[in-house]
Amino acid sequence: MQRKKRFKELIDYFTHHSPDAETELEYGSPYELLVATILSARCTDKRVNIVTPALVEKFPTVEHMAAGSADEIFPYIKSVTFPNNKSKHLHGMARMLVNDFGSEVPSDTKDLQKLPGVGRKTANVISSVIFNQPSMAVDTHVFRVSKRLGLVNENAKTPLEVEKQLVKNIPEEHISVAHHWLILHGRYVCLARSPKCDWCKISYFCRYFEKQYG
Repeated sequence: MQRKKRFKELIDYFTHHSPDAETELEYGSPYELLVATILSARCTDKRVNIVTPALVEKFPTVEHMAAGSADEIFPYIKSVTFPNNKSKHLHGMARMLVNDFGSEVPSDTKDLQKLPGVGRKTANVISSVIFNQPSMAVDTHVFRVSKRLGLVNENAKTPLEVEKQLVKNIPEEHISVAHHWLILHGRYVCLARSPKCDWCKISYFCRYFEKQYG
C-alpha cells in the first residue's frame, strides 16, 4: 500500500472511531498542563496525574511556583522520573513566565522552548492542546507507531524527521488530534514489545503487520 493511501486510511478510521481524542494528562489551565507535560518526560501520564493535584494545590498559580523554590517543589514530585532536575526546571519555568511573559503561557513554540524543561515535544504539546495549533509532538509512541504503520520512512532516525513527514502528509485540520490518535494507539494497542496485532483494528494498512503476517 502506498504511503498516501495509509494516511487516508488512518484519518478515515480515527475521524470515525475517535474524533475527539485528547491528552490523558489532567489539567485545569495552560499553566497546569505545562507543569504536567514537563513532569511527563520519560514518565507515565498515570504517575503524573497522581502527583499534580497536591503540587497544584501548593502552587496554584505560576506566581506561587515562581515565589517558591526547587527544594519546596521536590517533595511533591519525588515519585516521578528525574525529580531533582524537574523541580529545578519547574521553578525556572515559572520564574521565566513571570519575568519574561507576563505570567502567561506563550503560544509560539519558539518562545515555549526558551522555558527550562521545555523541548520541542513539550512545546508542540502545549501549542496543539492549548492553542489548537497544527503542531505534531513526537514522543516514543508516535515515533514507533508512525514507523510501524508505514506513515514515515523506516530509516527516519530522529523525532524531528518523523514530525516533518507526518506534518507534510496529514491535513492541517487533523494534525493536533492525530498526535493523540498515534499516542493512544501506541499506549494501548501498538505496544513496544508485544503489539496487539490480533486485536488491532487498523492492521489492514499497517506495514509492520504486512511484513509479519502478510
